[in-house]
Formats: sequence, C-alpha cells, structure tokens
Amino acid sequence: MQINFESFVEWDNSPFILFNHLGKIIYLNNAAEILFGYVSKKELYDIALSYAPQNFGYKTTTLSLTYDSFMFYAITVGYENEEQLSLRLYNAPRLKPTKKLERDKLIVTDINILLEANIALFKTKNNNKLTLLTDQDLPPFKMDQNNFSKLLRKTLDTFRASDSIDISLKLLIGQHLIIDNNKEAIVKLSIKANGRYADADAEIHTLATQSQIKCITKEFSIDLEIPLIR
Repeated sequence: MQINFESFVEWDNSPFILFNHLGKIIYLNNAAEILFGYVSKKELYDIALSYAPQNFGYKTTTLSLTYDSFMFYAITVGYENEEQLSLRLYNAPRLKPTKKLERDKLIVTDINILLEANIALFKTKNNNKLTLLTDQDLPPFKMDQNNFSKLLRKTLDTFRASDSIDISLKLLIGQHLIIDNNKEAIVKLSIKANGRYADADAEIHTLATQSQIKCITKEFSIDLEIPLIR
C-alpha cells in the first residue's frame, strides 16, 4: 500500500522546504510559506547547502536562527540524490507560564484603548517622537489588564532615550498558539526605535510569560505576541 505523507508534513508547524539543485522550491508546507514573508529563499537555500551532510542521508544541527518573531533552535538537511535537497526548521519552544491561565479572571478588553492609554502615560514623562499604527478592527478579547499594562509600561520605558519610536499592532494571519488545548489567534505588538535600554529585559520576559505572551527582545525592538483569548 502506498502512503501519502504530504498531509502530515502540511499539518506540521515546523517549516519544511524541498529545493532542487538550482535552489528552486519544489515543495513547501504552510509553515514555510508564512516564514518566507520574513526571509529570502536564497538565504534558506544557502543555509541548507552549508549544513548538508557530506554523503546521502540527513544531518540535524543545533543552531539559533531568528527571523522577525520566528525563532528556531535546530535544522535538519537531507538528500537522497543530487537533484533535491530538503530543509526542516525546528521551532524554539515557548517558555512555559509559571501559573495556569485563569480565564474566568480575565477581563474583556479593547487592546487599542489600553495601548493608547499607556502610550499617553508614557508621553507625560517623555518627549520622544512616536508613530502608532494599529488595526482598529481587532475584536475585544480577554486579558489580565493589570499585568499587560505593567508589561507595556516596562517595555515602553526601555525606549525612553530613543529619538523616535514606531509602534504597530496587528493580527498575525494564519498563525496560532495552543493554550489549555485551545487554538488561539495571535495579535502582534511591535515597538521599534534606533536603540533601547536592556536593563529591564528579564522583568519584561517574566511579565510576558505570566500572561502567556511570547516576548522577543532585540537591540532595536521588542515584539509581543499576545494570545487573542475570546
């Protein structure tokens, strides 16, 4: 009996790409299609070539790759002939929350209003030029308002010395996370500037984890991936 494994690869949330010997994509799953919105085909093909095994077969390598909010801790590169080369990237695990999410204690919140309120508070102490781009069609969803406001204040404060700050809030199309066996959509809050302080990063990560928010801190930005809990 012939077994078709394509559906299983398509359902996997680890990006999988099959290249030909010229670097052209023969096949990719849905996770890889989303990833290509943040990284070029050539860069991933070059990585596959660099970490390919010397002989037919496959090789798994532990390494750290980050593309926007996508973080990977390992890759597998394999080939059975000279014509095709496969690449699979393994998602870095999310930090486990220190406590169970108590949905009944969460408050239905318009995140745009809460964000604007915390930005207004930030502006009372800072004169930085600030631009804000949000999705006004985002529906209200449940969150711990106190914890999230504290997280926002800490996050914004790391940009206090920046000349200008760019803030955007949007729904991540096609991306979800699982919380208590429930599939939740993701809202991404991005804050970028020409530099920031990193002294509060540990506390920011702790506050984010408490609300099951994925936090990505970089030299010039902080991204918060917030579960849209209905």
